Amino acid sequence: MATTRTLTIIKPDGVQQHNIGDIIHAFEQHQLKIIAMKMLHLTKNQAEGFYAVHRDRPFFDSLTTFMSSGRVVVMVLGGDNVITRLRELMGATDPAKASAGTLRKQFATSIEQNVIHGSDAPETAAFEISYFFSELDISK
Repeated sequence: MATTRTLTIIKPDGVQQHNIGDIIHAFEQHQLKIIAMKMLHLTKNQAEGFYAVHRDRPFFDSLTTFMSSGRVVVMVLGGDNVITRLRELMGATDPAKASAGTLRKQFATSIEQNVIHGSDAPETAAFEISYFFSELDISK
């Protein structure tokens, strides 16, 4: 399989709950290579730009308000089939429906405050990575 890239975000609840180290440890245990990483505090406008695809959804305002409520950690991950592998590790969006051992089952408190974001497709990953990182930021 070809090595691919994806974007992940430890959301404000994960940062506030001090889950950063646990989540990074899980990435490393699952051979998801961290290629780039930074901590940010998104503005409401930045969160709206990132989640623009959901602008017409009823949860858009609450999601972007939440995502701009505190610091986040954004990372580019790499590896074979990394998008699928990360999404399996993340678990279902609703932590009540997430499988045991997934990040959301372990750390999330609600459908919206679910600790982690991950790109869902190669095209999405390309947009999301470029939203936060330039090619100069990403080590080869």
